[in-house]
Amino acid sequence: MANVEKIGRLRPVVGAHYGTLEFVAQRMTAIIMAVYTVILLIGYLTMSGFTYAGWKSLFTFKFLMIPMGQMLATAAILSLAWHVWIGMRDIWMDYIKPPGIRLALYVLTVSWVLGSVFYFLHILWRN
Repeated sequence: MANVEKIGRLRPVVGAHYGTLEFVAQRMTAIIMAVYTVILLIGYLTMSGFTYAGWKSLFTFKFLMIPMGQMLATAAILSLAWHVWIGMRDIWMDYIKPPGIRLALYVLTVSWVLGSVFYFLHILWRN
């Protein structure tokens, strides 16, 4: 038999702390989205009338010449995208066993999430 030399460190796939980063990331993104939802709700409740101009002002308000509405909305959509990716990736890992189908679903999920983010950012940040 040939002598096999081990190169590198073997990464455990089970055990303590496997998936901890994803767990924490999903909770943090959920908090960011919850805070943003409260901000939108407060903005909606303090809006004088539900018009297009009022709705647009929720996403385009400025504070000290900084586009806070757009920055907050961008943080929320990026949090949503990361949250969705972690959740869908875990679903595909847990329930789809054939690697080819799983890879195809990963690619479709990433394409959909990135497409949605870029479309949102295009709408939000265009002049």
